[in-house]
Amino acid sequence: MEAEPSSTATTTRITDLNEDSLAHCATYLSLQDLSNLATTCKSLKRVAYSDPIWQHCFREHWPRELLQTSGLREAYLKRRVAVQQFKFVDPLVADLYITDAKPFDHIILDKNDITFSQGSLVQMTNIDSFLNGRDGVTALSDHNARITCMRLFPLSETSLFRSETQRKENVLVTSSCDHSIRLWWKGSCQRCFRGHNGPVLTLSDKLLGDGSAKVLASGGEDGTVRLWSLSSSGKRGQHALKATLYGHEKPIKLMSVAGHRTSLLATISKDSKVRVWDTTTSSAVRSSCCVGMTSVPGAPVDVKCCESLLYVAAGSSVVAIDLRTMQKVITVAIYQPKLCSFAIVPSKPLICTGGIDKAKLWDIRINQETLKPEPVAELDGHTGPVTLLHMDPYKIVTGGPEDSYINVWETDTGAQTNSFICCPSDAASSSSGMGCSAMAVNGTRIVTASYGEEHGLVCFRDFFNATCAVSKREDVLASKFWDPQSYSDGHW
Repeated sequence: MEAEPSSTATTTRITDLNEDSLAHCATYLSLQDLSNLATTCKSLKRVAYSDPIWQHCFREHWPRELLQTSGLREAYLKRRVAVQQFKFVDPLVADLYITDAKPFDHIILDKNDITFSQGSLVQMTNIDSFLNGRDGVTALSDHNARITCMRLFPLSETSLFRSETQRKENVLVTSSCDHSIRLWWKGSCQRCFRGHNGPVLTLSDKLLGDGSAKVLASGGEDGTVRLWSLSSSGKRGQHALKATLYGHEKPIKLMSVAGHRTSLLATISKDSKVRVWDTTTSSAVRSSCCVGMTSVPGAPVDVKCCESLLYVAAGSSVVAIDLRTMQKVITVAIYQPKLCSFAIVPSKPLICTGGIDKAKLWDIRINQETLKPEPVAELDGHTGPVTLLHMDPYKIVTGGPEDSYINVWETDTGAQTNSFICCPSDAASSSSGMGCSAMAVNGTRIVTASYGEEHGLVCFRDFFNATCAVSKREDVLASKFWDPQSYSDGHW
């Protein structure tokens, strides 16, 4: 009889490789993958923390930086956080002067494209084109009344998607007081959706549903919610309207898609009535799609869904509503006399509110046990209402229409990291003073828009390759002085 194979055959494990070989392989991993690798076992954590990996990361992102001989992981992460928090005085800057001295209603920063609206006009420009010496501003004038909302959605969710090479591209969707919704791609209008009996006031922040049947929601002055398929073909958007939902008695001001169920849409009308709709419900009675109702005190400011909670900023308070029960769970913030803006980071138990002359940072955990919530930090130093507010895991960015400066703060502590001008220095020093009309932030980059009596200004800043750090000894005013590396010629 033949002998059976030995059950103790040797196997090779990943930890049998020497650390140099593992470190070399790990240089191909993303930052998230390195973090995951470090949590597997002690030996792989040692590999993930080794200097060769972080030296490679440094050279890949900042090849001109002088490296220390040890502690490269800590140095890399510190540098990464610093550029995310705008802790430098020498970002790359580019200015675009606009001939129309009108308010900027909306602005979006997507990769290297900047899109903004003034009245009924949409304008688009590319940062790379300017830096390479090419002048290119595209004006889109198909709307004939003020644009009320602008959103970006994946091209792959529309009928325009053709190949995998387009997977990372986005389309622009705008709503207008001319009763229409338009879908833009490659510098022209590709679809026009009509159905509202009045101005279209808002669009959903995400597409609703799963799979290939996703829809866009819009809210109008006519008090209706309308659902549109972006996958329908036809220049005029024929057959795109999938449903009209009735129930609100006043114009719909804001809407947000639930985090725990992407078929649920929360809307709030100008009379502060909140409704939640199940957009997958099929019924002859269209109002039966409403699966929950409540109301809040004060004029609506903003709404944001986070998993199964809906945060509603209205009047002088922010309340959290459980979408499963429609019960008010907690009053997160109270800001007298009124709120001007609101932002939240889903990954942190923190929210920020903008008011008059300042913003406030709130910790949801602390305020769960009290009827009178208190802020953990006051972000002081603005002039007038703080209507512009961005919040991400690293930073809070604040601004307003009466203030010439943008302020930056650490998200976790509320400590100020920078302050810089958003308009020409001569305008900031004048009595009229151009404030910030619109703002968009994306990672290490920020774009602001302001206007005065003669022209408008769109200013782009990128802190990724900045090297001159803000001095801790400088006070707030000392961080508002600098003369950054600038590109400006009246176009880009």
